[in-house]
Amino acid sequence: MSKQKLELTWIGKDKRPRLEPRILLEDPARSYHAAHRVTERDIFDNRLIFGDNLLALKALEQEFTGKVKCVFIDPPYNTGSAFTHYDDGLEHSIWLGLMRDRLEIIRRLLSDDGSLWITIDDNEAHYLKVLCDEVFGRANFLTTVIWEKKYAPKADSKFLSSSHDFILVCAKNIDRLALNRLPKTEKQTSRYTNRDNDPRGPWKAGDTLRNEVRDYAVFPVMLPSGREVFPSAGTSWRYTKEKFAELIVDNRIWFGVDGDARPAIKRFISEVTETIPATTVWRYDEVGHNDEAKKESKVLFGDGVFGTPKPERLMARILEIATNPNDLVLDSFAGSGTTGAVAHKMGRRWIMIELGEHCHTHIIPRLKKVIDGDDPGGITQAVGWQGGGGFRYYRLAPSLIVNDHWGNPVVNPDYNAAQLAEALCKLEGFSYAPSETRWWQHGHSSERDFIYVTTQNLSAEQLQALSDEVGGEQSLLICCAAFHGVTAARAAERWPNLTLKKIPKMVLARCEWGHDDYSLNVANLPMAASPEPTDASAVPCWGAKVHGGKTADSRQSGLFQEGEV
Repeated sequence: MSKQKLELTWIGKDKRPRLEPRILLEDPARSYHAAHRVTERDIFDNRLIFGDNLLALKALEQEFTGKVKCVFIDPPYNTGSAFTHYDDGLEHSIWLGLMRDRLEIIRRLLSDDGSLWITIDDNEAHYLKVLCDEVFGRANFLTTVIWEKKYAPKADSKFLSSSHDFILVCAKNIDRLALNRLPKTEKQTSRYTNRDNDPRGPWKAGDTLRNEVRDYAVFPVMLPSGREVFPSAGTSWRYTKEKFAELIVDNRIWFGVDGDARPAIKRFISEVTETIPATTVWRYDEVGHNDEAKKESKVLFGDGVFGTPKPERLMARILEIATNPNDLVLDSFAGSGTTGAVAHKMGRRWIMIELGEHCHTHIIPRLKKVIDGDDPGGITQAVGWQGGGGFRYYRLAPSLIVNDHWGNPVVNPDYNAAQLAEALCKLEGFSYAPSETRWWQHGHSSERDFIYVTTQNLSAEQLQALSDEVGGEQSLLICCAAFHGVTAARAAERWPNLTLKKIPKMVLARCEWGHDDYSLNVANLPMAASPEPTDASAVPCWGAKVHGGKTADSRQSGLFQEGEV
């Protein structure tokens, strides 16, 4: 039987946005830094970006590809309440398409040893898991964590009361991933006692039996009380007769207070690791719950409580496992800013993206309190946070290309010369780095390849002067409004160290210019007509597509099948 790969498909999957790589403009009035250093570990160059999160992710791609250690996102759960005007299939299709576009950029931003953590619920969790398999590769899917978000059942639930959300965890490269272990809790260490005052310290009793019969490990053991015991039926000792004798001599076998109990091995706390691996079930008493998050939000914002906050302890658990101090953390659905607040307190660098006005009403005031040391809630006491550090506030620049009064595409008049140079550097794959000594050097792609951006019309004499100054060992891309006195073909022959491109013609076909909102808010999407189907064949179908085979109706046979057949 030949193997046929199955993949998740949906309406419009083949449509991909041609994103404009916008530049970021800092607003110093909204950036904020502590008045002085609190510790030598203070981090000041964090970033808060206001704007559409897909465009913002694209804006980060050039500078931060391969540099983000941990991405946490808490996307809209797609419960259906916002999709009143869409049929069920189109609802899922819109959500999956928008998530796919974001996941693809997130994967590029992650470092090879980085990981992605996504909170989600039942509505899309299983579809999202398969989408993650497609983007990251199935082998790089790590696990699904169960977060107990509620501590009591909801009495008016129609069927089952939902007590948990999921956290999907993906690695950029599972072979490079290294997650941290967690310190043992006080509850776990309290199991160690010292009932016989052993000088080696506290211990706990462990089993000396294995659940299988090995003939060489079936023998009598003489208890201090004088009674002999054998392994129970179907079992044998974990140790040979000789090893058992050594353990008894070393006082590592416990026979009970009266010396008449079945033998147990003493496991000393001093001989075990101080950490344990994280499990896939996170209880509310360990990482917080919804009510705790809302109480934290109320302390921070008063009556302006954010709708769906996450508790700081939950975010701290993720960062404790996935990052180390000074690692870079990204959250492209910042919400009320929990990720940045927690990362800041834990000494991680962070980038947050948020489009909603709560970027200004919630996130900035919250971060100011963290930086000023005026946020006593959340994990502040647990990590000993006293304030410090800062962040830079950025907004997405407007689209580089707009239409003039006659409908002709032109460079946006809101761009100044520096912004235009930076934008074209990004579009052409150059790092924007204006030279203080070379007026024609606005950026570089290597040590010998440079870019010059000007809105002037350049003459042959000016081009000759540029060519002479650049020299034969270097190259210069010139982006200008026009050049005259020579044809493009002739220019390439005459000045082999120069490449000429005209603005804006050089970029017109690159992107979707003027598209400012790719958000997951369905109110920003075009309305879809919903004609009544006349027969079963007219119903929109989105299902499991078999390469080289037929498409199965997902409403009957399921949306996808995992693996290969």
